[in-house]
Amino acid sequence: MKRIVIILGVILLVLGVVGLVHPSFNYHQQEEVAKLGPIKATVDEEKTAQIPPAVSATLLTLGIVLVVVGPRIKQ
Repeated sequence: MKRIVIILGVILLVLGVVGLVHPSFNYHQQEEVAKLGPIKATVDEEKTAQIPPAVSATLLTLGIVLVVVGPRIKQ
């Protein structure tokens, strides 16, 4: 159980740091705009997603807490 808590803490810690260092990322989404029988027309749109700093800070804090408290958990 201790190991799982520590691993989860490290994962949250890494996600928090990545969110603070790189708060936005781009991704592509294909949308179908027309369909005529077997022929489909699609549009590839580039979208940007923002990660709020409060979410990143919360993940970072929770990760630190889990890494520190994890070894102290009694079986």
